[in-house]
Amino acid sequence: MILGIIPARYASTRFPGKPLAMIEGKSMIRRVYEQAAQAKTIDKLVVATDDESIAAHVLEFGGEVVMTNSEHPSGTDRCYEAFKKVAGDFNYVINIQGDEPFLDPKQIDELGAVCKGQTELATQMIRVDNSAFLFDQGEVKIVLNHENEALYFSRMVIPFVKGKPEAEWHLHHNYYRHVGMYAYRRDVLQAITKLPVSALEKAESLEQLRWLEAGFKIKCVETQFDSHCIDTPEDIERVLQLMRA
Repeated sequence: MILGIIPARYASTRFPGKPLAMIEGKSMIRRVYEQAAQAKTIDKLVVATDDESIAAHVLEFGGEVVMTNSEHPSGTDRCYEAFKKVAGDFNYVINIQGDEPFLDPKQIDELGAVCKGQTELATQMIRVDNSAFLFDQGEVKIVLNHENEALYFSRMVIPFVKGKPEAEWHLHHNYYRHVGMYAYRRDVLQAITKLPVSALEKAESLEQLRWLEAGFKIKCVETQFDSHCIDTPEDIERVLQLMRA
């Protein structure tokens, strides 16, 4: 069984109260919840929040909610607390990003399809088809082994393509960038929340490097659905324009 959890905290440096932001008549958290609820592979869906107003809003539109501590350093930690509080014998947890209101339910199903006993952790990736994305340090790139398990995540371009102009690197190597949804096997979720911050994580500011340094395997699933995050109020109109296009 798979539990879907949408972490939704009120505090945000660039966009306080982001889950309650209205987008064409519906709140962001409601849009995420309604999209995620259409996924076929999850058996239960909850919002994990630290804010009473968010919780009240979720209950108002008919969603399920779990109250969590406000001091969690990451969405993974919030997911683990929520997982412990939800009744049910769940083998996997999928962490669904609460700031992607136009999430496609098929993305969740793509990840859910690899939630089998041997998979410890899983996430998604999308092919890089232009140099602008490749060299954008806001886009996290993934180095893979032959099983599509992550060897490394970086904001820099890895590998270096020797003897070719940088603008053409993506034509000579199959690069992938990270799409940030995670699936955790229940025992692994418990284990990674106990890990200390690692050296590579500090360097790149990427939580998943902590898991790799500790020896866990992260299965990467290719998707055709791009990620459109809302980080600032201005992003709402930008993402709406992308979706209309």
